[in-house]
This record gives sequence, structure tokens and C-alpha cells, in this order.
Amino acid sequence: MTSLSAPKPPRVTIREVARHAGVGIKTVSRVVNDEPNVAPATAARVRASIEALHWEPDAHAANLRRTTTRTRSVGLLLGSVSNPFAATMHRAIEDVAAHRDVAVFASSLDDDPEREVAAVEAFVRRKVDGLILTCVAESQDYLAELVPSEMPVVFVDREPSGYAADSVHSDNLAGAGVAARHLLSFGHRRLALLIDRRSIWTARERERGFLAALADFGVPADTATIVADLSDQDAAERAVMTLLGAPDAPTAIVSGQNLITIGAVHALRKLGRHRDVALVGFDDVELADLLEPGLTVVAQRPQEMGHAAAERLFTSLDAGQRLAAERIVIPVDLIPRGSGEIRPPRA
Repeated sequence: MTSLSAPKPPRVTIREVARHAGVGIKTVSRVVNDEPNVAPATAARVRASIEALHWEPDAHAANLRRTTTRTRSVGLLLGSVSNPFAATMHRAIEDVAAHRDVAVFASSLDDDPEREVAAVEAFVRRKVDGLILTCVAESQDYLAELVPSEMPVVFVDREPSGYAADSVHSDNLAGAGVAARHLLSFGHRRLALLIDRRSIWTARERERGFLAALADFGVPADTATIVADLSDQDAAERAVMTLLGAPDAPTAIVSGQNLITIGAVHALRKLGRHRDVALVGFDDVELADLLEPGLTVVAQRPQEMGHAAAERLFTSLDAGQRLAAERIVIPVDLIPRGSGEIRPPRA
């Protein structure tokens, strides 16, 4: 007989305990560690929240008494380890770490703010030596209380808010501008931009770059169509099908990330429009050069990004302290293959 057990509930984080008790994360830590300077009523409220939420603080409390002993491991949080872009960064970071005999513990963010906090807490609980993080939460100020002061942190792909640390990312602003200017230079004046959620830093930056390119060409922003909140290829495919069925449909599309690009390609081919609607994707996709026409992209350099992030983290670890925060911007590359060189139809 096969016995099926109920799935485990999601692990409660220290941030949820703090929110439930109406205090800061540091206050929860002080109560767990029996530190002074916490009012008895506040401590009682925190303990009641711990009990109500069934939080297990022991591992976290032990970590707060962390010594300088190295565990030869780092925590890596990526958008999704299944995404080819993230997977390439992951491999580059692992390659740098392997030369130092350091293990990399990786987790997927899935653009969920709560998952971001839970993953960071899990890494800290396991006493990793440093963190490389892709972030999505509105602010990363929670790290000041959650991450030990000696632990170096490097953000990759996106910039943090509310927390000073190294960051390594593509030139998203310039890249989106290059994509739009490329289409505008071929005569297009009805453009569409397809992006992920605006809560994601890269989506906002790419939208800014797109709008700046329109302004440079004297094209009013209200003549362009911007479709946001496209988190996967199916949503992008539906969006393009709708766009091209409308009056004054765009003659050219800038796709804001690789999964959206794949959805756009599917829609254009289903409609038989892949030879008359121009498309430039942000980030390269597999087999892009084998399509007909080939897919024009603004390619990121995920391997270079991952390598730079890992090197920066190990530089801090070798120094034995956090270094002054540095912002490293990796260039992008326009690769014309055909789809972005389609001219608009004559009036």
C-alpha cells in the first residue's frame, strides 16, 4: 500500500514573524537570543507570534552567533534556474567558485517577493560565506537585519533598493534604446514594447530606454503601445495576437526579455506576419539564427555577468570585509539577423 503524506506548508520566515508581531526583524532576533533592551511586553508579543506561526528559530538564532569560520559555500538566488539566461549565469558563477573549492547553493526566485526573503533566510541559516542575489521585492532593506554584517552581498541582473551592495547587470537602458532606434532607423513609427511586470527593475529600465529612443526620433510616446505584465511566452503570444488584430497595429515590436520574444515569434508565425512585422528581442534565444528570417536581438552577456559577480564576491571574501559598493554595468550587443531589418509597409 502506498501512503501519501500531505505536502509541507511553506516555511515561515523571520520577516513574517516580525510583521505579525508589529516589530522589526532585529527585535525578533534579540528576543530569540535573549538579548537585553527589549521591553517585556514587546518580547511577549514576539514570542506569541513565534508560537502562533509555528516558526522554528533555533537554526536562525544559532547563526546569529556566527563565527568567522568559513563554510566554503555561497548562496545564489536567480530568477529561475530553468531560464537559459539565468542558467548561463549560474554556470559562470559555479566555474569561478569551483576553482576555489567552494560550493554554490542555488534557488529560484520566480519573481516572488516572499520567496526572495525566504531564500535569503535559508541561505543565512545554512551559514553560507556570501550571497549573490537577483531581487524582486520592492525594497531589500530587510537584509540589514537579516544578513550578518560580515557577509558580502552582490546583486546580479537587477539593482537593489534600500540596501547598499555591489551590483552587476546589463546596460538595460542603452540596450532597449538600441533596439528601438534600430527599428526607427528603418522607418517604423508605430512601435510596440512588450515587457515583464513594472515592479521588476529591468522592465522599468528597458521601458525608459525605449521611450528615450522615441523622443530622440521625435516620435510622440502616445503613438507607441506598451504592454506590461507579460511574465511568460503564452501571455506574450496572446498579447501579440491582440495587437496585430487592432486598427493601426504596430509595424515593429521590441520584446523585453527572452520568454516574451519566444511568445512573439509564435504569434507572428501563426498569423503569417513574421516577414512583414519587424521584431527585435532583448536577450538572445536558442536557435535564433536558424529562424527565417533570423531573429534580431540585443544580446546580453550572462556569462560575463556571472563571472563578474562571482569575482566581486570573492574579492570581498579575500579582503575579510565588505568593500565599498560598486556598480558594474555590462555592455549589450545588437545582432542583426533579419527580423529587425524588415521595413514598414508603404502607405
